[in-house]
Amino acid sequence: MTHHVTTQLPLTVGVDVGGTNIRASVVNGQGEVLDTVQAPTPHSARALEDALDRAVRELCRRHPIGAVGLAVAGFINADRSTVRFAPHLPWQNAPVAQRLTDRLGLPVLLEHDANAAAWAEYRFGAATGGHNVVLVAIGTGIGAALLIDGKLYRGTHGVAPELGHLQVVPQGRACPCGKHGCWERYCSGTALADTAIELLATDPQRSTVLAREVFRDPGSLTGRRVAGAAQDGDPVATAAMADFAKWLGLGLAFVSDIFDPDLVVIAGGVSSSAPLFLDEAREEYARSVTGAGHRPLARIRTTQLGEAAGMIGAAELARALLVEADRRPPKVARSGR
Repeated sequence: MTHHVTTQLPLTVGVDVGGTNIRASVVNGQGEVLDTVQAPTPHSARALEDALDRAVRELCRRHPIGAVGLAVAGFINADRSTVRFAPHLPWQNAPVAQRLTDRLGLPVLLEHDANAAAWAEYRFGAATGGHNVVLVAIGTGIGAALLIDGKLYRGTHGVAPELGHLQVVPQGRACPCGKHGCWERYCSGTALADTAIELLATDPQRSTVLAREVFRDPGSLTGRRVAGAAQDGDPVATAAMADFAKWLGLGLAFVSDIFDPDLVVIAGGVSSSAPLFLDEAREEYARSVTGAGHRPLARIRTTQLGEAAGMIGAAELARALLVEADRRPPKVARSGR
């Protein structure tokens, strides 16, 4: 006997399409993850679509699924049907939503991964009750999303907001985007490692642990390793973390000068180290924002949904698509004479 999950809202699948892995989850109307499958991300567009098809079908065999949402790190067009460009995925100007809809027989929606995460936090997590919300996802780089009056703001062409590429240091560190001095070059997991290496170069005696590691293999240092060393009190790692906190606070001041949010959510891999930097970042933000001392400040919180946020948000946006379709009046066929 098969037991269907009883819920008024249909179950949907949210897929986090990452450069390394794809993770697909069944999500209910309360934002709870019921089931997940994972697979490595293939390197060709055809193989990637095959893998997504397989993952969703596997979940469809176990649950009654109504629609699918894909969270993608890349530029999505304004109607959320096409991936224009994704730096770590093989799609370029690819009508992914239609291709997968044709294969699966289910409505498929695309969303920028930071937008999907922001929507999940707004519906079920750290941003509930916010009106104007900025999500800053800090990992290898910075992904960002913006909710204005509770609606995702995507800009005219679907690419807003690229906060990670605001230039904070003229002629600063080179960025893979082609510019120099982008915010994410000073405020990301990658930036933590770069700052630690710069500090070691100027004073190699300061850190025993990190210096030994970098000396053995300069490419081995990661932001996660620096955060771990800072936790253990390593002086260079602690200094790198303080530099990161300063840049986070300054960047949030820029963002507040433009958007004046009531709530900022810090997400992404680096958010798990928040106790090491968040208080200092808040202080820097409070000092640096225009009109400091004469205006209310945004509350700054860390993610509640963690790395599941993108999948939960994509699934929830796909569910909204179904609910909207249900509300449309049925088309009445005209009888010919």
